[in-house]
Order: sequence, then structure tokens, then C-alpha cells
Amino acid sequence: MGMDAAIIPVVRLEGAIMSGGSALRQNLNLAGCASRLKRAFEMKEAPCVAIIVNSPGGSPVQSRLIYQRIRDLATEHDKKVHVFVEDAAASGGYMIACAGDQITADPSSIIGSIGVVSSGFGFVGAINKLGVERRVHTAGLNKSVLDPFLPEKAQDIKRLKELQLEIHGVFIDLVKASRSDKLVEDKSMFTGMFWTAGPAKDMGLIDGIGDLRGTLRGFYGEKTKLKLVEAKKGLLGRSASMGISGLGIPVMDANLGHQIADGLLSTAEERALWGRIGL
Repeated sequence: MGMDAAIIPVVRLEGAIMSGGSALRQNLNLAGCASRLKRAFEMKEAPCVAIIVNSPGGSPVQSRLIYQRIRDLATEHDKKVHVFVEDAAASGGYMIACAGDQITADPSSIIGSIGVVSSGFGFVGAINKLGVERRVHTAGLNKSVLDPFLPEKAQDIKRLKELQLEIHGVFIDLVKASRSDKLVEDKSMFTGMFWTAGPAKDMGLIDGIGDLRGTLRGFYGEKTKLKLVEAKKGLLGRSASMGISGLGIPVMDANLGHQIADGLLSTAEERALWGRIGL
């Protein structure tokens, strides 16, 4: 490059990958990051786009949609994509990281968990102890599949496993296609196991170990500057629920109770996802 400093847009993709969200809890999904990704790739003078991934996973659909949007934008604008992993790029988080032409991680980053998991609770017998009668009426033989208040059925578990294997296959194919000849054959790679950056690099799951600023300056010169692409704020600032124009004047929100409950549930789900990889 010449004497001019390269200005590289940076997009943060952080948190559990789930559809929806609220003013009190922002999940990672395509709807929430599409605008930022578009603006980053439209910076004409930028030699590349840097994406920070920090996610324990979540929805396989949203993960693949984000991956595909990044690849489509990279092709459309002819830009190279550098992905940088912070705490983790696990499960769906690693699927998103695979959108990078180059994946760099911190030595202590958690990488991998290429698998599919479904979890829940069984309350069989609990409602009987409480004196509650369970009533379920369905139109359709399989509408009460995996009901947590009924004993598990072998055919229900079999069907769930079939679905998991189909989704796992999509994940495996995506990793193989994106990492192609970089992968080293390893029997544990697609078992759901996860690793720190060193072993992950040896297996070809990532390309390098380092940090965002140092790595990009190594590629594009010491004068390289980074520009964080953030979500645009609304007309009144952060949010009307925070008060008029963010001045602290209370504004009643009829959905506040629902948002609080939804936020608490999302927090619990995200905590469980981080817990699966020991973070």
C-alpha cells in the first residue's frame, strides 16, 4: 500500500445467537447486525472488513444467515474478511467465524464445539406432588412431542436425534467448505469438542494467534486505523423507554413487564450457553 493510512471498518458480533430481542436485551441475530455489516462493506476505500466474534453459539439458523450475509457482502464488494475471536467462537459462533478469509484468535480463546445440542427439563411427577392435574388436548398425533410433563418416548427422542444429525451435517459441510484444505484430519473435530487457540490452529480451525490491531497492522501497515461500525441510534437517542430524548424523564411502556421477563429468560439461556464451554 502507499503512504496513506488504511482505514478498516470493524463490526462487533457478540453474545448468544437468538432471534428476537428487546430494548432491555439485545441478542445476536441477522436483523440486529445486517445494517452494520452493510455499512462496513460499503466503505469503498477500506482494503478489508474486520469482524470481532465473541459468542458461545445459539440458533443454527441465525448463525448460518449471518455467515451467508457476510460472504455475500464480501463477494459483492470484493473485500477480504478478517475475523478476530475474543472469549469464544463456539458452536454457532464458530459458524459465523468461518465467514472470515482469515481467522485470528487470542491464545485463551475457545474455538470449536461443532455440534448440535437440545436441552430442557423433565417435570414428570412434580405436578402430581403439587396436586395439579395435567390436561393436554391435541389435533395431530405428534403435537405433544417432548412434553416436559410427560415421560419421554423412544420415538420422540429418535426423531429429535434425526433432526440434530441433519443440522449437524449442515454445520460440518459449511466448515469443510469454508476451511477447505486448511483442515487437518482429526476424529474429534466434529464431535462437539472445543479447544483453545493453539490446538485449534494446529487443526486448521483458525489461521493465527494474535490481536486485532497488531494483526491488521501487520497486513496493512503500521499507520492502519480502525473504525468501529456501531448501530444507528433512533431519533430520540438511545430509546424512548429511557426517557424523552434520554434526559431521564420517565416514559411508561406498556410492554415493560414483558420485556423484563423476556430479558431475564434470554439472560438465563445465554448463561447456559457460556456455561457449556466453561466460561
